[in-house]
Amino acid sequence: MLEKIIVVSPRGFCAGVERAIEVVEKALEIYQKPVYVKHQIVHNEHVVRSLEAKGAVFVEELEEVPSENIVIFSAHGISPAVRAEAEERGLRVIDATCPLVTKVHLEALKYHREGLSIILIGHKGHQEVNGTMGVVPMTLVEKVEDVAAIEVENPQKVACLTQTTLSLDDTREIFNALKKKFPKVVTPAGSDICYATQNRQNAVKELAKRTDLILVVGSEMSSNSQRLVETSIQSGTPAYLIQDRSAIQGTWFTGVRAVGVSSGASVPDVLVEGVIDHIKRVVNENVVVELLEVLQEDVQFSLPKEVQGVTVNPR
Repeated sequence: MLEKIIVVSPRGFCAGVERAIEVVEKALEIYQKPVYVKHQIVHNEHVVRSLEAKGAVFVEELEEVPSENIVIFSAHGISPAVRAEAEERGLRVIDATCPLVTKVHLEALKYHREGLSIILIGHKGHQEVNGTMGVVPMTLVEKVEDVAAIEVENPQKVACLTQTTLSLDDTREIFNALKKKFPKVVTPAGSDICYATQNRQNAVKELAKRTDLILVVGSEMSSNSQRLVETSIQSGTPAYLIQDRSAIQGTWFTGVRAVGVSSGASVPDVLVEGVIDHIKRVVNENVVVELLEVLQEDVQFSLPKEVQGVTVNPR
C-alpha cells in the first residue's frame, strides 16, 4: 500500500517562465485588450487558459494580429525573420524570450561572424529550435546517429550549440560523437542547458533513489518535462508524464510504497497540489507527504522595458 508521497524541490516554474507570464500579465494591465501572444507563452494549457481569461489572445502566425496591436513573443524565442515581419506590419513588439535562449542566439551570431559552421543539438519542430535555427544557417542534430551524415565546409571550423531544455546526459553522448568527428569543435564557455532544466533533472535523480514511481506534471509539448520522465526511467524508477490529476490511473500504484512528484518548468504549483490531493483521496487518505529539497534557486530576470515602470492605462 502507498505510504508516502515525496514532493521534490526544485520543480515547476523557472525564472524564464515566471518572467514570461509576468510580461503578459503586466501588458494586459498596461495596454488595452486584447494583447496578442505568438505561440503559447509557455507550454502549459493551464497557464494559457488562465491568461486567455484575462484577455490574452494566442496566435501561431503574425498575420492573425491586427496592425498596430501589441504582440508578445513567447519564452521560446523567435527568428529574426519573424521580428522583421512584425516590424513590417507595424506591430508593437514585447519580447518575452527567455534570456538563456537569447544567450544561445547571441552565441550563434558570434560563431557565424567567426566563420564557423554551426551544429545545433535539439528536437526538430520545437518552438525554441525553430527560432534558433532562423538566426543564422546551422545544422540540426537530434541523435548520435545523425552525426555521421554531417557535412561542413571546413571540419576544422565547427561550433556546437544546444537547445536549452535538453538532458545534459543525452547531449553529452552526442557531443562526444561530434568531438570524435570534429576534434576542434568549439562550444560556449558555459553549457547552453538551462540551469533550471539541469536542476530539475538532478532533483529527479535524487527522488528516484527514494521512490518506486515518479509522476511528472507537465505538458506533452514540454521538452523539459519529457526529459524529467526520461531521467527517472534512466535512474531505474518508472515514471509517467501527466497534464494534471485527471490523467492519474489507480493501477499505477499497485506495489508502490513511495511515489515521487515533480513538475516541468512551465507548471504552476496548483497542479502539483491537485495531484497530491487526488492521490490522497483515491489511493490512501492517510498517506504521508514529505518535501525533498535538493537545492534552492534564486535566479531572477529583469522585465522588458515595455512593461517596466509604466502607469496602468484607465479602461
